[in-house]
Amino acid sequence: MASVSYGPEAIVLVLAAAGGVGLGFTLPVTAAIAVLLAVLVASYRQVIAAFPAGGGAYAVARRRLGDRAALTAAASLIVDYVLNVAVSIAAGVAALTSAFPGLAPYTLWIVLAILAGITALNLRGIADSARTFMAPTIVFVAGIFTVIIVGLWRSEPASVLSQEQLVLQSQTIGVLLLLKAFSSGCAALTGVEAIANAVPSFRRPRVANAQRAEVTLGVLLGVMLLGLAVLIEKFSIVPVTNATVLSQVTAAALGNGVGFYVVQFATVILLALAANTSYGGLPTLMRILADDNALPHRFSRRNQRDVYGYGVVALGIAAGLLLIGSGGNMNALVPLFAIGVFVGFTIAQVGMVRHWREVRSTGWAWRATLNAVGAVLTGTAALVTAGMKFTEGAWLIVLALPLLVAGMERVRAAYSHISEQLTTASVQTMPQSAPADRATVLVPVSGVNELTRRALSVASAMTAEPVAIHVCSRPQAVQELQRAWQKRYPDVRLILIEEIGHSVGGSLAHYIHRHLSGRRPTFVVIATIDPATTWHQFLPSHRADEIAHRLRKDTDAVVCRITFHVAPIHNPALRA
Repeated sequence: MASVSYGPEAIVLVLAAAGGVGLGFTLPVTAAIAVLLAVLVASYRQVIAAFPAGGGAYAVARRRLGDRAALTAAASLIVDYVLNVAVSIAAGVAALTSAFPGLAPYTLWIVLAILAGITALNLRGIADSARTFMAPTIVFVAGIFTVIIVGLWRSEPASVLSQEQLVLQSQTIGVLLLLKAFSSGCAALTGVEAIANAVPSFRRPRVANAQRAEVTLGVLLGVMLLGLAVLIEKFSIVPVTNATVLSQVTAAALGNGVGFYVVQFATVILLALAANTSYGGLPTLMRILADDNALPHRFSRRNQRDVYGYGVVALGIAAGLLLIGSGGNMNALVPLFAIGVFVGFTIAQVGMVRHWREVRSTGWAWRATLNAVGAVLTGTAALVTAGMKFTEGAWLIVLALPLLVAGMERVRAAYSHISEQLTTASVQTMPQSAPADRATVLVPVSGVNELTRRALSVASAMTAEPVAIHVCSRPQAVQELQRAWQKRYPDVRLILIEEIGHSVGGSLAHYIHRHLSGRRPTFVVIATIDPATTWHQFLPSHRADEIAHRLRKDTDAVVCRITFHVAPIHNPALRA
């Protein structure tokens, strides 16, 4: 919904270069975008039905197009989430400075302050709630429809914001200019895929409710875009300094009284909430990628406030760099937004074509045709946007997407190498244990692998009866661990404890303090990985550091750390 605050402006900014004649094409260009919106809504209704577990383009590509396509979709989503924060904050501050022009010189400082505030709040842990989003969304949508209805009723503007008109490079009307305006305005479609990403969040029946929400979103967004385009032409709105196109349309329809400020403040709040959604979406996506070994495992760790802290910080830093590089200018960021979005759209549609060709359910032919048309349209839009805006910053996205994919492939190759080393070495037998004594020797384990074998070997040299202990952070993996444990180490006791506060170290410390403290000496043997290269140091979750810190701080246990050295990568395919 919030994209209507910057989508129409992106169109006007391009067409204004051709003067009044160019602005006369605002409605036709917007109508073409509305047609593409309709195709996308119809296509994503099919994605929702075919992939009810959610995941959108990433889920479709992973199932139907392979790992590289899935990583490309993931890379486009990462770019989208980062740009969503930067664009939403910049657009919100643009709406704020339109209402209070005196703040314009401090735009960059304001956007960075808002970014820091949102990042800090998310690090402390705030839960997204439909009720929280509902009120400002209703006010915003009601305000936009009021602007459209009152504006259509007026014969002349109620008020005109006195600002200096932007000086643009003069161009003539042509196919390239119209394509550039179309591709820029497509930034208004950036939220269409969000519902397909989060189908499990809907109430039952989830698929039907998600599909209805998709259609409702499409209808409301399309009507608002077309209505604003009509008013832009009717009131001859042109881009000016320190005032957004939406603020000019609002002033022309409602005047500069209370109604104007209500719409502007509703826009600011909704854009802030839109930025905040990335802090829920990107860290979760990074956790999924980390579980798939495409990102360092530390991105899958939650802190005691149930927040994926590394993902939140990474998002804040990346968005901050974009805002600094653009000077907090919304119009410099919006065109970049559309590229990553349409890459994801295209991958999803191509994947759905493959899906229907393989499933061949009732009506598969026309469904595949619809998705193929959508893929052609969105793919063309991505290429046009990248080409038209390449020298204006689009090169950054064109470069970032393959670099992200290559980086994730390299991380996955490194984890595969480490896993191979652990699996190969774990076939060795465990040495004979030393005579029993009065000490309790605990070995924290995450699975049956070489780290476990080496830690138990050391523990067996310390006591005749070492005890393995596992913190159940993922309940679905417990049964598999128990089966593997009984098969490999039937004579070694395995204790399972519940995770407390999303902290493995805290959970172990709580268990030792409650059950072992003060009874007899307690030793904890922790096995860690020593990566083969310097950059591999970023790959392990470094959970051993957290465990050792919490045990030394909160218990009287003696911590013993052993290291497993990973051999260097000799396979060129893994090194690439």
